[in-house]
Amino acid sequence: MKLVIKVFCSYCELDMFTINEIEADYHDFGEKHDHSPSTVDVYGCGDMRFVPKPYTQKILNKYNISVSDYKKICAELEDKLSFGYCGLCD
Repeated sequence: MKLVIKVFCSYCELDMFTINEIEADYHDFGEKHDHSPSTVDVYGCGDMRFVPKPYTQKILNKYNISVSDYKKICAELEDKLSFGYCGLCD
C-alpha cells in the first residue's frame, strides 16, 4: 500500500491524502469533530478527535486495500487529526 497523508499547518484539514495514488477522503474512514466545544471560544476546538468507523468492502475495493491496511490508515488519521485543544482560529 502506498499511503501519503500531509496535514495543513493548522492541523484541522489534510493538505494531501492519497492511497495507492488515488485521491482519498478521510470521511471514508471516520469522522472528525470537537468533543468539547463548550470549553473554548467560538473559533477554537476544545478536544478535536478523529474517530474511525468500521470498514466496508466498498471502501476496501475503492482504494484496493486490505483490512489490515484500513486499520493502519485509521491509526494514521487518528494520529494526524486528533489534537485536542486548539485556538489557532481565534
